[in-house]
Amino acid sequence: MRFVVLLATWMACFAALAQSPHRELYLYRGADRDQRLLAGAQKEKRAIVYTSLNLKDSVPIVQAFEKKYGVKIDLWRSSSEKVLQRALTEARAGRFAVDGFELNGPEMEALYREGLLEEFWSPQLVNIPAQAIPKHRHYVADRLNFFTIAWNTKAVKPSEVPNSYEDLLNPRWVGKLGLEASEVDWFGSMVKSMGEAKGLEFFRKLAQMKPQIRTGHTLMGELVASGEIPLAASIYNHNAERLVATGAPIKWKALTPTFGRPNAVAVAKRAERPYAALLFADFMLSLEGQRLIKERNRVPASNKVDSNLNDFPYQMIDPAVVIDEADKWESLWSQIFLRGTAVKRERE
Repeated sequence: MRFVVLLATWMACFAALAQSPHRELYLYRGADRDQRLLAGAQKEKRAIVYTSLNLKDSVPIVQAFEKKYGVKIDLWRSSSEKVLQRALTEARAGRFAVDGFELNGPEMEALYREGLLEEFWSPQLVNIPAQAIPKHRHYVADRLNFFTIAWNTKAVKPSEVPNSYEDLLNPRWVGKLGLEASEVDWFGSMVKSMGEAKGLEFFRKLAQMKPQIRTGHTLMGELVASGEIPLAASIYNHNAERLVATGAPIKWKALTPTFGRPNAVAVAKRAERPYAALLFADFMLSLEGQRLIKERNRVPASNKVDSNLNDFPYQMIDPAVVIDEADKWESLWSQIFLRGTAVKRERE
């Protein structure tokens, strides 16, 4: 077993070090970059992109890209974990059909470690905060998922709305809290931020509040809006905001510390259509692309696109730490909240 693990690690490292046939293009900064990129993409005519962004949101963005550039994007959409699994399976079979990715940060980090991504440069990076770009620069956050609380405005009085995480431990919330079943990376980040001993003590007390555990952030928002769960201890704020826009009796609030999980865009190291892949990454990071993300009630990563969905201090969850410490935090989360059962994710 040890040999197999070492061999797998060596193979991943070898793949990561292998030279990309498109590295020069991906890092090109010449004055004619934009013209060269567009000409190459239009010659390629299309790109295949694997994404975790639901089709209701991803299709309108892709349609805007296609209309602007005359280059078709063929989307394959699934959860981030399934996208990762498909990409790895294809690569190990010697197939490199995919040109670009747009998916969750931890899965993107896994693709990087497997050597399937390549570092790229874009003039759009000037508007992306430094914490949204990993040091290896093989993917860049284009949107963020923030973990906040949310409550039903008919079931929770304004004076009862928590102002801190400690307020979630008020006896009034026993049996009335909701908690998404797969919040492992949020949990780990929170515990580390609080200090491990204090953080674990807090979450064990939170478990004593008998929270209702549900799988899916969208579902959690709907349950809060319906009043079935009066207060969610963790929810993506954009899911709550979408319900606010429909007139549902729900509000959300960012507590300190607020953590954001990055969703990112990347180009494939062995892309068959590298020009179109890079053009798509440019578009997703551009002000136009970022505004389209905002129009979908998502949280754009750009500093230049104003949104009430990120108008508060926040910290970024590090995808590398999520992967490196996954076993530890999954085990603790399972023990505290899931009675020792395995974590089931429903992640974009």
